[in-house]
Amino acid sequence: MSDQDPNAASAGAYWKANIRLLVTLMAIWFLVSFGAGILFRPFLDQFMIGGFPLGFWFAQQGSIYVFIVLIFYYAWKMKKIEREFDLDD
Repeated sequence: MSDQDPNAASAGAYWKANIRLLVTLMAIWFLVSFGAGILFRPFLDQFMIGGFPLGFWFAQQGSIYVFIVLIFYYAWKMKKIEREFDLDD
């Protein structure tokens, strides 16, 4: 029974790191897409990017760009977490 405890602790730590990463990235995506595109749009519209108000830019394109960056960051960070817990390929 004591042989399984380190594995269970390791699995718990792995999932805790995984869920923490997911929650953090989803919060960033929420802030960028909903926050910058809707909630903070009146404030951001006073700044311009390429002739368009910044709030409009985030609502139409910025949140997509941030989402793509978050996908690559997630893949990189998960590979690092998997190596840390000796779960990589």
